[in-house]
Amino acid sequence: MKLIGAEEVNQALTWPALVEAMRAAHRFDEPAVRDMHLASGSGNLLVRSAWFPGRMLGVKAVTVFADNPRATPPRPAVQGSFILFDGDSGAPVAVIDGAAITAWKTAADSALGADLLARQDARVLLMIGAGAMAEPLIRAHLSVRPYSTVLLWNRSREGAEALAGRLGDIPADVTVCSDLRAAIGQADVICSATMAQTPFIPGDALPEGCHLDLVGAYRPDMREADDTALQRSRLFVDCRDTTVAEIGELLIPIRNGLITAGDVAGDLFDLVAGRAGREADTEITLYKNGGGAHLDLITAQLIHDLLDGLPE
Repeated sequence: MKLIGAEEVNQALTWPALVEAMRAAHRFDEPAVRDMHLASGSGNLLVRSAWFPGRMLGVKAVTVFADNPRATPPRPAVQGSFILFDGDSGAPVAVIDGAAITAWKTAADSALGADLLARQDARVLLMIGAGAMAEPLIRAHLSVRPYSTVLLWNRSREGAEALAGRLGDIPADVTVCSDLRAAIGQADVICSATMAQTPFIPGDALPEGCHLDLVGAYRPDMREADDTALQRSRLFVDCRDTTVAEIGELLIPIRNGLITAGDVAGDLFDLVAGRAGREADTEITLYKNGGGAHLDLITAQLIHDLLDGLPE
């Protein structure tokens, strides 16, 4: 059984390869998935399992401690492991760094969603939030559209400026913004990855034809976009089974009677198959990245395949 660390993961993967692996995997039958979430204070334990029958199966256990980066010394916010099992024998074949899988999976999930939903002429990307996921999300989005401008907004301007400093090699102009509403109005694609529990993205500021990629919320009590944003948008998710009834971004407005589960037009299986998608350049599309467990499995399988044959 291989032990695969974060450095090996980062050396093996590229955004185009992972996005295409995810696209290809959504042409198969839908997998069995199951999630478990425990929380105490600012700490969270996420256990996510998935099984593509006859092909592969695996389970990821990670902790998310939001206060860790502010500790002295700083500690990682996300820690854990993914165990990949052989689909024929059930034998464990690899243990892979869980934080690395989470970062690559999450960003590629959003990039695939944007590739399937954003306008082809999208050239301005707005990144809301400057945490650990912001940089991989920007780089993943750049792999599916040739953005000429990347706008950054964060509650702390210092955080956005630090993020800008890490993006000096990307083929786009990077601008730190102070006015969120104004930045939203300029954007073709808006990606948000924050720990917000109270909605703060104003739906009345969304320009016609934009694509809204919501990443941050992962618990039933978390939301980033307000009711108006949902009402103005055509709604999509990465996986119906692990998003619609489990994450506050959709669960709360469904409970409040603002929308119904039937208002979700499709997930990645529908989008890849061409059963759903953007219907007009003026349409606002909203994609909730729920981080489906099957996406961790797809990522782990690709990592294993790329490193297969190397010494354990």
